[in-house]
Amino acid sequence: MEKNIFDKSVKGRRGITFPELDVDQSEIPAGIQREKSSGLPSVSELEVIRHYTKLSQNNFSVDTHFYPLGSCTMKYNPKVNEFTASLDGFLNIHPYQEDYQVQGALEVIYELQQALAKITGFPAVSLAPSAGAQGEYVGIFVIKKYFEMKGEKRDTVIIPDSAHGTNPASAAMAGYKVKQVKSDSNGLVDVEHLKSLITPEIACIMLTNPNTLGLFERNILTIRDIMKQNGSMLYYDGANLNAIVGNFKPSDMGFDVMHINLHKTFSTPHGGGGPGCGPVCVTEDLREYLPYPSVKKHSEKYVLRGEEIDFETVLSKEHSIGRIRWFYGNFLVILKAYTYFRSLGMEGIRNISEMAVLNANYLKEKLKKFYHLPYDTICMHEFVLSAKQLKQETGISALDIAKRLIDYGIHPPTIYFPLIIPEALMMEPTETETKETLDHFISVMEKIYEECYNDKDKLKNAPHQRSVTRLNEVMAVKEPKLTLK
Repeated sequence: MEKNIFDKSVKGRRGITFPELDVDQSEIPAGIQREKSSGLPSVSELEVIRHYTKLSQNNFSVDTHFYPLGSCTMKYNPKVNEFTASLDGFLNIHPYQEDYQVQGALEVIYELQQALAKITGFPAVSLAPSAGAQGEYVGIFVIKKYFEMKGEKRDTVIIPDSAHGTNPASAAMAGYKVKQVKSDSNGLVDVEHLKSLITPEIACIMLTNPNTLGLFERNILTIRDIMKQNGSMLYYDGANLNAIVGNFKPSDMGFDVMHINLHKTFSTPHGGGGPGCGPVCVTEDLREYLPYPSVKKHSEKYVLRGEEIDFETVLSKEHSIGRIRWFYGNFLVILKAYTYFRSLGMEGIRNISEMAVLNANYLKEKLKKFYHLPYDTICMHEFVLSAKQLKQETGISALDIAKRLIDYGIHPPTIYFPLIIPEALMMEPTETETKETLDHFISVMEKIYEECYNDKDKLKNAPHQRSVTRLNEVMAVKEPKLTLK
């Protein structure tokens, strides 16, 4: 186990030597002079490098470990994306520069807007939102602005009981009331219950399709008709776009607005708070309400301040919901997603969803021999197992299984979500994993299943092979230690 960096400290040792102070110390204002030692450890540069390199090797990452993290699409990020994002012409520019100086960057933004429009079927796209959750917030505000402009008072949003938690949060932040529609015995929207919730006050329904159980809403066209007959809209949560990208357009299902998680479907890495990007795509009727700035392309050479340009920044729109963050969004994330598009082409994009669905169904069929599968049907890119029966028989919970996976060098899947599945184990292998990796995961899950009955202590006290073992997750949230004191 790696020692604490302070335990390696030796008085007088140092990693760097600064030049002698070339000003009279008395000239330094007292308020900025250090009155006591910084308390930093005294170590050599080599010790620092080795220490933090070893610590980094304790981390789980998608580059080093299998990440079957359902609902999050933690796929491998091709390194060519990082190469592109490090090019000087993209890395060392600024959005306050004149448009004629950053035509390449504006072209990337415009071309990605066009690519997303093509695969979703929506004519208008904004890349401004910095994450999926902010994309939801923007999409809901676009719907709200639309009804306000029409003079209609609609104050309620319908959301399934299996939805991502950000859905009701985004609706509430936009000032809407939330009604929950139940799932039926097949894990899909209960159409009859939906009908009972319909009133003139309903602005829209927020749906993920496939839903968070990994199941495609077979009644989506019926749901569409119910909403449209009420003058309501359909909002598409694009978190699960990886399951259908390139093969099916959300607009064909009747949706009016959607957000996309570029940092999920299009490979740019995410986690740890960002960065992300959550583009919003809308129908022609909603185009004018999208946030600014945006980028437009001139059909002919356009002269701006004496310079010919093809692409121009649009800084305001009459009926727009306004600016929702600085500039265009997280540009380097946009650039990485654009690189991903250009690397794969449309045929490659289609293969993403096909392989993701194939991998998920392969994993599901193998694992349902040991773990309970609440909805035993063809899934899309992810599926949900339940440890409820296992817990009743052995006392082993979904949390215990997740912790034990860490000992085998596998990142745990999502657990206890969706909330409608007790002791949920939600898994998404993504298209980037090989059959050999999936087979290894299956064999590990089989070993853990056997341990549930034959060696419970291994699970109850797991993980055993990490620098920290079983943590108190509740205390970590409620009483975090944010300082060394």
